[in-house]
Amino acid sequence: MEYVGRVPAPPLDRFIDDIYCLTGVPRHRRMNVPPMPSAHLFVNLGEPARLWDSDPSVPPAMLSDGWFMGVWTRRFLFEFPARVRLVGVHFKPWGLSPFVTMPATELRNRWVPVDDVWQRSVERIRDQIGDIASAAETLRVVEEELRSRFAEAGRGLDLVRHTGERLETSYGAVPVRALAEGAGVSGNHLATQFTSHVGVTPKRVARIYRFAQLILSVDARGPVDWAGLAQTAGYFDQAHFGREFKDFTGQTPTQYLALRRRFPAELGFPPDNGPMPAD
Repeated sequence: MEYVGRVPAPPLDRFIDDIYCLTGVPRHRRMNVPPMPSAHLFVNLGEPARLWDSDPSVPPAMLSDGWFMGVWTRRFLFEFPARVRLVGVHFKPWGLSPFVTMPATELRNRWVPVDDVWQRSVERIRDQIGDIASAAETLRVVEEELRSRFAEAGRGLDLVRHTGERLETSYGAVPVRALAEGAGVSGNHLATQFTSHVGVTPKRVARIYRFAQLILSVDARGPVDWAGLAQTAGYFDQAHFGREFKDFTGQTPTQYLALRRRFPAELGFPPDNGPMPAD
């Protein structure tokens, strides 16, 4: 399966990590996706995809056209079709806010059809892309759609973006109290604004960045010093690290490492850095 992506031009790059195309036959049909510091838009140009929540009370879904996903605080399972043709957008945790009017809390830990967020738009987007063979042209169409949807920062979004960028560059290491003090606001105000624009508190975003940094630091080709990696990432309680790792991945560190060694990530294929084969 081929991955072609690019960072959009300013000002969209303040809110979007990349826009990308996935095409071809996937190496692994089912992927276990841990919480990652991003929200998503998918426009499916091929066969339907299946999704399962790790919360057994949530029914599975089959999505054929397109869907938004806010920030996830727990893992979920994604099943590719036999052949993939999909356009996606990786938003920063706060990145959906200038493009949608739906409350961020209604997108948290959920997959929502595109037309529920952008009414009567997914068919038009799919028609614009049509049978375009060029990934570059496909990405241009999606970027233009995003640019047409972009609205200036709402109340509190500048605060969330600036403090969120500190969490991003520090991999969640800056204490929330320091973030609030640096911004000249109270911790409660900062938490309220994060919940409004991200769907979760800054403390939760920091946890996700911290865990993502740890996962991306694992080199399965050699011995892994889990205690050292955990401490570097800010886990000073090994028991807490073990519980959070199992909660976020469904596996122990030893099981995760064995899986990574069985199924090495593809070079130059960013989606494999976080999601793990589930079959």
